[in-house]
Amino acid sequence: MQEDFPIIQINPTEIFPQFKEIPQPPKTLYIRGSMERVKGTKFLTIVGSRNNTMYGKNICKSLIEGLRGYPITIISGLALGIDSIAHQAAIDAGLPTIAFPGSGLGWKVLYPAQHRELAKNILTEGGLLISEYSENTKSAVWTFPRRNRLEAGISDMTIIIEAEEKSGTLITARLATEYNKTVGSLPGPINSNSSKGSNWLLRMGAVPITSSDDILEELGLKKKMISDVTNHLLLNTEEEKIIEILSEPKTKEMIISELNLDVASANILFSTLEIKGAIKENFGYIERIV
Repeated sequence: MQEDFPIIQINPTEIFPQFKEIPQPPKTLYIRGSMERVKGTKFLTIVGSRNNTMYGKNICKSLIEGLRGYPITIISGLALGIDSIAHQAAIDAGLPTIAFPGSGLGWKVLYPAQHRELAKNILTEGGLLISEYSENTKSAVWTFPRRNRLEAGISDMTIIIEAEEKSGTLITARLATEYNKTVGSLPGPINSNSSKGSNWLLRMGAVPITSSDDILEELGLKKKMISDVTNHLLLNTEEEKIIEILSEPKTKEMIISELNLDVASANILFSTLEIKGAIKENFGYIERIV
């Protein structure tokens, strides 16, 4: 794994110009992974309580699943609770994800230790690990607030999924506000300690996040109707059928079986749709990109 994804030192503002807009931008960053899948995507930071409830977990997964097929990268901090749920949900939805751990990127110090396998899966699925700290820097109390400013600074939007009244997650929300980023918050039960901080953010003016459509609207990615797509791209009936069943990425074999196509005809359809910019293939799966 170390050989496949070596740690590379980069100039932060050259690779991520967003950091030019924040006070005290990082002077250097260390990354593992490839930039290919995250290029040209919107950066959506999703963070929340380490002691999440089942409500927070389920809603977080549902919101991210609803973003499947859109040019969005999920940003989080690899921490226990909502952070790791967000990373895994992104992988499950076929979205790239970037983790900002509160440590260096060396496997022996990567924090938390129980999420090192998740970190490796992030890389395998085309995501990134990014840190301001040198390879063998261990996590400490002071490393996390500094990490939070990077999560907020790189994002186009930050969403809080559950936060207690004095949660460190609120630091990320405050920084995002200071950086003139859109901040969203998940409404929670009024009697839940896990939602006191996130509900307070709503009173302070955060955008209520009640569905994936709320996120798409804030990011300027309006939900596309199949009819709009087919009319614009002049798709024929067989091509429309493929687009319609790609509500989630599928292998060619799955599509051929589901539509009862012969292999030769299916390959022609796949090629045509790719030329028209309607689909793309990622890691053996066909994704709808319109």
